[in-house]
Amino acid sequence: MSLLKAASTVSLLTLASRVTGLARDLIMASMFGANALTDAFNVAFRIPNLFRRLFAEGAFSQAFVPVLAAAKAQHGEDATRELIHHVATVLAWALLVTCVLGVLGAPLLVWLLASGLRQSPESFDAAVVMTRWMFPYIGFMSMVALSAGVLNTWKRFAVPAATPVLLNFCMIGAAWWGAPLLAARGIEPIYAMAGGVILGGVLQLAVQGPALWRMGLLPRIGFSVAALRAGWADADVRRILRLMAPALLGVGVAQISLMINTQIASYLAPGSVTWLFYADRLMEFPTALLGVALGVVLTPALSSARAAGDAQKYSAMLDWGLRIVVLLAVPCAVGLLTFAEPLVATLFHYGALKDSDVGQIAVALAGYGAGLLGLVAIKVLAPGYYASQDIRTPVKIAVVVLVITQLFNLVLVPRMAHAGLALSIGLGALVNAAWLLGGLLRRGSYQPQPGWLLYGLQVLAASALLAVFLLWGAQHVAWIGLRAHSLERVGWLALLLCSAAGVYFAVLRLTGLKLRSILKP
Repeated sequence: MSLLKAASTVSLLTLASRVTGLARDLIMASMFGANALTDAFNVAFRIPNLFRRLFAEGAFSQAFVPVLAAAKAQHGEDATRELIHHVATVLAWALLVTCVLGVLGAPLLVWLLASGLRQSPESFDAAVVMTRWMFPYIGFMSMVALSAGVLNTWKRFAVPAATPVLLNFCMIGAAWWGAPLLAARGIEPIYAMAGGVILGGVLQLAVQGPALWRMGLLPRIGFSVAALRAGWADADVRRILRLMAPALLGVGVAQISLMINTQIASYLAPGSVTWLFYADRLMEFPTALLGVALGVVLTPALSSARAAGDAQKYSAMLDWGLRIVVLLAVPCAVGLLTFAEPLVATLFHYGALKDSDVGQIAVALAGYGAGLLGLVAIKVLAPGYYASQDIRTPVKIAVVVLVITQLFNLVLVPRMAHAGLALSIGLGALVNAAWLLGGLLRRGSYQPQPGWLLYGLQVLAASALLAVFLLWGAQHVAWIGLRAHSLERVGWLALLLCSAAGVYFAVLRLTGLKLRSILKP
């Protein structure tokens, strides 16, 4: 499977996940609005997600996939299967301990992440209860990450990319049917969402099993002490653990930044955590469709090229990934900066969500949008280091960027409140991406192909005209005023976005850019 075909497959399936996720968020916004209890749910949901990003999709995946790809290339599939069994055993034991501690320590976790919720005891208590219900989600998702790493290494990208849809369906069902059932029994309806989350985790893991079984790669988890010792004694397992240490610090830096921002937001106006949450959800469309898809495809490919000693292929794949990032992330960033309010109004402005909430979410979305290019580029640049099993360099960069981001917060939050938090993350991502790129260039690992200057000018010219068009569209339609005419508003949004895409790609063609030459890896 070519890199473009693989990336397109992941992007399309990720799009399905994001569309269902958007439907989920729209239903939640309509049913629950933005208030202290929705802040409690978002804090509680963020805790297992924080650990998931920290361990499962973060440190573990960054360490596991390069070692797995190298083992497959150097030792063959039989030895690699044994490695998978050992890793699954050690991981399962670690997750069991983690989940028990997480459930017991829920009050401390909520206080660490959002102590400002204590201003409303009901909100704080609700967050603790929902954290206890949802914390085991990290256990299921960590095993999903292991399964996805195996499937992606064998170039089976479809199942891992499609499974997040199941979480969204479960949460939609919880909001649609579970919440009214709880309300009828005098129980706070938001609690139904916690049940939807844990059911989604169970189903995501369940669908990975058949795919692994058909390939003969279903892990055998040993629950005896002897099995744990055998797994611990595996040299590759120890290598993964050694690589996880710096990776954990690197991912931990990003999560610490998220924790700091959530803490700050919990002390701002009620609803601030929810405004940021919805803005972040919209940001996940371009970051997932572009950055995550490219990262998923490039990480095993770059690792294989490194293991084979093919420096030219390694550099060419990085160059291709960065060109795709510039081609698609720059216009997306322009759209978020100039068209944020129409997007938020059309997608979320229903039911309990107020007119004022639309503006608050939109300014946060624009803040994130300022750093979109950096957020997406990191997903391509960081695997360039992971493929060489160099995790320390991205970690050192991330630590410094954390400090820089907090300095941005000191300046921006007093002036811009929650929007300053979003802008700080965006600016920090740009610094991070530039630093990663500079490191790859200095060490000679990445050598840009000819034509970058002209390519950049072509993209900038098309993006400038795109910005003018979207600004016109944002000002000439009463997006908030059309609340009672949702179909008309959706029609305007679809028309303007399709026209905007036409404007962008038409200008690129007029400037002489040949898309086929860019898309071909």
